[in-house]
Amino acid sequence: MQGKGIIKFFIVVVALACLYSISFTFVTRSVEKDAAAYAQGDLEKERAYLDSMANEPVYNLGFAQYTYQDAKERELALGLDLRGGMNVTMEISLQELILNLAGNPEDENFNQALKNANERSKQSQTEYVTLFGEEFKKLSPNTSLASFFATKENVGSINAQSSDSEVLGFLRTQSESAIDRSYNILRTRIDKFGVASPNIQKQQGTNRILIELPGVTDEERVRSLLQGSAKLEFWETYDNLEIYPLLENVNQTLAARAKTKTPTPTAAATDTTTVEEGTGANQGELAAITGGQRDSVAQDSADQQLAAQNNPLFNIMQPSIYIGQNQQPMLRPGAVVGYVELKDTAKVNDFLRDSVIQSIIPANVKLAWSVKPISKEDRRLELYALKPSTSDGQAALAGSVIADARADFDMNGNPQVTMTMNTEGAREWRRITAAASADPNNKKSIAIVLDNVVYSAPTVQDEIAGGNSSISGNFQIEDTQDLANVLKAGRLPAPAKIVEEAIIGPTLGQAAIDAGINSSVIGLVVVLVFMVVYYNRAGWVANVAVLVNVFFIMGILASIGAVLTLPGIAGIVLTMGTAVDANVLIYERIREELRLGKSIRQSIADGYKHAMPSILDSQITTFLVGIILFIFGSGPIAGFATTLMIGIITSLFTSIFISRIIFEWMLEKDWKITVSNKWSANTLVGANFQFIKNRKRYYIISIVVIAISLVSIFTKGFNLGVDFKGGRTYVVEFAQPVNLEEVRSNLNTAFGEDTEVKTFGSDEHLRITTGYLVGETSDQADAEVLAKLNEGLDQLGGVEYDIVSSQKVGPTIANDIKTSAIYASIFAIIGIGLYILIRFRKWQYSLSSAISIAHDAIILLGIFSVFDGLLPFALDMNQHFIAAMLTVIGYSINDTVVVFDRLREYLGIPSNRQKPPAEIINNAINSTLSRTIITSLTVIFVMAVLFVFGGEVIRAFSFAILIGIMLGTYSSIFIAAPMVLDLTKEEDENKKVVPSTPKVAKA
Repeated sequence: MQGKGIIKFFIVVVALACLYSISFTFVTRSVEKDAAAYAQGDLEKERAYLDSMANEPVYNLGFAQYTYQDAKERELALGLDLRGGMNVTMEISLQELILNLAGNPEDENFNQALKNANERSKQSQTEYVTLFGEEFKKLSPNTSLASFFATKENVGSINAQSSDSEVLGFLRTQSESAIDRSYNILRTRIDKFGVASPNIQKQQGTNRILIELPGVTDEERVRSLLQGSAKLEFWETYDNLEIYPLLENVNQTLAARAKTKTPTPTAAATDTTTVEEGTGANQGELAAITGGQRDSVAQDSADQQLAAQNNPLFNIMQPSIYIGQNQQPMLRPGAVVGYVELKDTAKVNDFLRDSVIQSIIPANVKLAWSVKPISKEDRRLELYALKPSTSDGQAALAGSVIADARADFDMNGNPQVTMTMNTEGAREWRRITAAASADPNNKKSIAIVLDNVVYSAPTVQDEIAGGNSSISGNFQIEDTQDLANVLKAGRLPAPAKIVEEAIIGPTLGQAAIDAGINSSVIGLVVVLVFMVVYYNRAGWVANVAVLVNVFFIMGILASIGAVLTLPGIAGIVLTMGTAVDANVLIYERIREELRLGKSIRQSIADGYKHAMPSILDSQITTFLVGIILFIFGSGPIAGFATTLMIGIITSLFTSIFISRIIFEWMLEKDWKITVSNKWSANTLVGANFQFIKNRKRYYIISIVVIAISLVSIFTKGFNLGVDFKGGRTYVVEFAQPVNLEEVRSNLNTAFGEDTEVKTFGSDEHLRITTGYLVGETSDQADAEVLAKLNEGLDQLGGVEYDIVSSQKVGPTIANDIKTSAIYASIFAIIGIGLYILIRFRKWQYSLSSAISIAHDAIILLGIFSVFDGLLPFALDMNQHFIAAMLTVIGYSINDTVVVFDRLREYLGIPSNRQKPPAEIINNAINSTLSRTIITSLTVIFVMAVLFVFGGEVIRAFSFAILIGIMLGTYSSIFIAAPMVLDLTKEEDENKKVVPSTPKVAKA
């Protein structure tokens, strides 16, 4: 084995990297276990504990030290289906965006074009702006779009002479901008919500944003938070020198109350501080306060307690100060009045919400936090003091006056933001900036506030006329892009609506974790035992490779920041079965070489060499399926695809290199190496089944089964899952078993239409799906459907129940998912067919593969149609089924490729060229029969375990793969290889099958 030293070095490096990545998960779990023990069920205390640990070092590796937050960012996170929580898809309303950009015209054709585009978007993959342009031209072919969009607000981009294509380009740009700023707004709101490890991402090529919120239980609050309109405002600010006396008064009041331990207001508390211009702070008092703050970090707990008692506010909030020339602390000019660690902001908020403290803070002062910490290293938030400009306490200017804002560069090449206002805004902006810059020795800031959070507070240098401004500072390019998006958020709002939603209760998540762990452990044990029983000592070598493979998969998933979902666990379990595929191919070849009389050393070398083409071909075809699933899938399906692709790569590496190194080491130690037990040594050796002679019988069997499948598909159809047809699904847990028909009857009456009710794992769990108000995705519609559901369930005579999970899918989303599934299936078949054509260079091989794949897919579809409602679990046509079917396609072609490789090898042997093609093909099938069956058996074993122990959520998924692998094995032996003969005969009845290459390509 050449390059053994380099391979060993690479193995060590990869192992250390995986161990490093996985270790963060153990560290965070340890901290969270301590938090749970400390809180004893109190979620607020648990969150406070974790917040307090955010910046505390919890992991020291010598060369690097990590805080809990650092470790949390690097851990292998669990998906919602494993830990519970809420998953929503927000859709930006491009219809309302276009209406606002056009000034809400009353033109009938314009509005009808928008409605038509909406309807078409439900059934089309074409982006919305293009659909609107096409519909408008149909209704108003002689009207220019510029006549609607050439407004004062759009003057920088559109004029009366702009072409329709230019207008549509402008609308696309504005659409992308609306999605970007909605993303930023939602991201900030979620950060403020306090969810651990949230996930928010734009779905490329769409106007949708996917949001995952683990552990969330207050769904109504989340919906309200995410769907609220963005509120952008410009606020005048106070100077730090003006506000410090107020904060000092608050601090003293809190201290007095802490000492007396009574809520009765003290003398200090009865004073109402009025903020006036020119108010300063006594430097001696400031020194005492800041000194007290330094005492607050003393190691002695008594000192800490005393500091917290004497200076409750300043113990956790550092005033905005600097050290002057006299080495004394001085108040820093500006709008920032204090700094607070992110973990302590909740406590400061509690102080400020106190009724007594609220009586101290005057109505003309508004305190607001900065949007994010100062830096990744400095996790403090800044506290700003805002000054209302109206008698009713409102901001100086609303964000709706912004005409445009964009990231730019100044004359020195530094990032800045340029901002343009409309006529009304320019007039007010001139007045505000004139007032802020009136005193050359005390220039004020204007705070840019979105959703009551300060994004920036630039200092005004001069009066700004004309409405054109530039905002500069210590910006990175990303900062200016974010700020520009924020500024544009106040104008032309494009509402974000929830069009897809899934809620998973923590109990269901825990059940999924238990099922996933059980199936993983049992599946691993089954594979390990089988390999030892069948391959003796070589089986132990394969088992080491399997264990290392699982370790590598987990490490790589952690290193790339992947989220582990239940389908992801299924992917790992499936990979356990397929991890030994390559070893089986190698071991079967080694056994063949041994039967030829070669030594064990030579047999191992030749076995690895000759099995390599089959290994690569079979794994590459499956990897192609993984790529297609990743491109067209979303959420859990993309997670499954990621795990599958990683598993294929690591399986190849471990089975080819690690097992080979172990064999080399055993040979050096002169250990006895066996690749079989007595009972398995001659399994299927010398098999001579007449597959080719009887092929027409098998064709007839397949044709009959396909005919039955097609009849059922076109008559009975499928039970479409909610993600394919839209609607709402609920999983309900009852305190006792309930009558299925009674529940269905009650719900049909409540909804006024047929309702799908099925058991979900046990008689106490039901899955209920309704299409009631399927086209409505508003909160009102959600509430009405839930009320109807409760109305029907309440008729069960007082049986207690709990809704443990729910899912909502809008019709547009459902259509997109269905379309993506169709594309994924088509591209998978085409991709595999092209690979086979390129690899074997004969169209007969490619077409035979395509026929075999179609055979498996149609029968699998037929089984899901025929047996739906007959089996004790749901056979829904959904994303999981498509993922399973494509996986089956990938693994079906594995066995086919093994036969094709052996056929190509036999055809390359000169002595075989005089034999009848039927005999050569039959020999190829028989000689590979043992490896075809064994490779399938390993996958069948683990999928059977997954089917039994994997839980109800993925039962249909594992069932589809289990049946599909059986079908794939059948079609590889009885359909694909025989079809090569028949297709070749049709090409030239009098010619024999010729080899694809003159070289011998060992299989």
